[in-house]
Amino acid sequence: MKYLTTLLSSVFILSFALSAGQAQEYPQINKIKNDLKFENMDAPAKGLAIAKAVDQLEYGFGNSIATLTMTLENRHGQSNTRRMSNKTLEVDGDGDKTMIIFHTPKDVKGTALLSFTHKQGDDDQWLYLPAIKRVKRIASRNKSGPFVGSEFAYEDLTSQEVEKFTYTYVRDDVIDGEKVWVVNYDPVDPNSGYSVREVWISQDKLRFEQVKFFDRKKSLLKTLRWSDYKLYKDRYWRSHTMLMVNNQKGSKTLLK
Repeated sequence: MKYLTTLLSSVFILSFALSAGQAQEYPQINKIKNDLKFENMDAPAKGLAIAKAVDQLEYGFGNSIATLTMTLENRHGQSNTRRMSNKTLEVDGDGDKTMIIFHTPKDVKGTALLSFTHKQGDDDQWLYLPAIKRVKRIASRNKSGPFVGSEFAYEDLTSQEVEKFTYTYVRDDVIDGEKVWVVNYDPVDPNSGYSVREVWISQDKLRFEQVKFFDRKKSLLKTLRWSDYKLYKDRYWRSHTMLMVNNQKGSKTLLK
């Protein structure tokens, strides 16, 4: 699962510099989807099978570059906008490497985040602060903190590898007319700021539609929605708009 390194990663599903696919039958997607067999599976096994199918579809993109606009809006409707670029390198056998750099406005220009995701153990993240010309390592216990004042946490900005979670299929549902599987992703990392992520995955397209993040007290904290999807190379779904809403504070962050 890579919603901010493929967004972000999606995010985590950013807009990648790939050649757009024209096929409408999605043969590569259908092959992976048709290999899914749920007979005699309990809820954890079914959840894991779905997560692996989504991850398999993402395999092989190689690298990507995206230019993004980040808009922060508080609960009073006041907003500010930033321009940023995102570069992602797929690493065979491990998690992705990602670099995020802010270009405007002046108060954040040059601020950069380098993330090395690992399938096992803690991820590595470093934040460069140009105002003091200092590189700060983000400790594992601090990765639930907000990234440069946005509604995205540092842990949201790493590739969400299959090994980082345990899984439970919850139910079938529908969102915006799209049939989805709802799967709970329980983080293995005890330092995660989330008790669980409720992930809504398209049954037809094997892509993320929504994630609900629950805090350590199991209360709904944030909701992430993807929209304006485009298909690249007949395989890679990329959302050109992501909206993260803080359900507790009423603030939001838009990436597009």
